[in-house]
Amino acid sequence: MAVKIKLKRLGKIRSPHYRIVVADSRTRRDGRAIEEIGKYHPTYHPSVIEVDEERVAYWLGVGAQPTEPVLAILKKTGDWQKFKGEPAPAPLLVAQPKSARPSFEALGGDDAGKGEAITQKKKADKKDEAAAESESTEA
Repeated sequence: MAVKIKLKRLGKIRSPHYRIVVADSRTRRDGRAIEEIGKYHPTYHPSVIEVDEERVAYWLGVGAQPTEPVLAILKKTGDWQKFKGEPAPAPLLVAQPKSARPSFEALGGDDAGKGEAITQKKKADKKDEAAAESESTEA
């Protein structure tokens, strides 16, 4: 039985999420898997890649063949280089946690209002204009 390490697609139509799975090469893309060994979320910035290094090393050691997309992911994480005995790649870009937005009070805001906003009512203006026009036509 030929075993492949491939991507299993999850998620909605325009927001794909993938699981890196070990499956029989004859199964469907999203079919039954032997084991899930990682996650890949390409729509996040930067992409989220989580791989169980021990399980990847085991499956590569027993002869599982990665598909092209999985091979690219394994090269980015450095697992492929460990398996082949090559030097490790540069570390991946890790997302920095977002800092909380400062509150209104922290920015020096005060609760005292600067005054009321006064806008004239449009309905009153139209009535005044209509009254002025009727007076000018009567005179």
